[in-house]
Amino acid sequence: MSATSTLAMTHLVPLAKDLDENKVTPGVLGFIVFAVIGAAVWFLMKSMNKHMKRVDFEEGPEPGKASATASAEATKGEERTA
Repeated sequence: MSATSTLAMTHLVPLAKDLDENKVTPGVLGFIVFAVIGAAVWFLMKSMNKHMKRVDFEEGPEPGKASATASAEATKGEERTA
């Protein structure tokens, strides 16, 4: 533990003892902030689901594998015709 953290703890511990644990509550402001964050997360998830349903993804071949596959198929085609 550094000297700074020890000094901070010695100043904060007496302040914590002065607070009445029964009177310290988040209050109405804490509830409002929590409700706004919850609503924002809900709307973001709803929007994400809408956007994900619109995605029509079809995976294409990788550039390196596409040329190897094409050359292998051409070789097979030459063997069949011969």
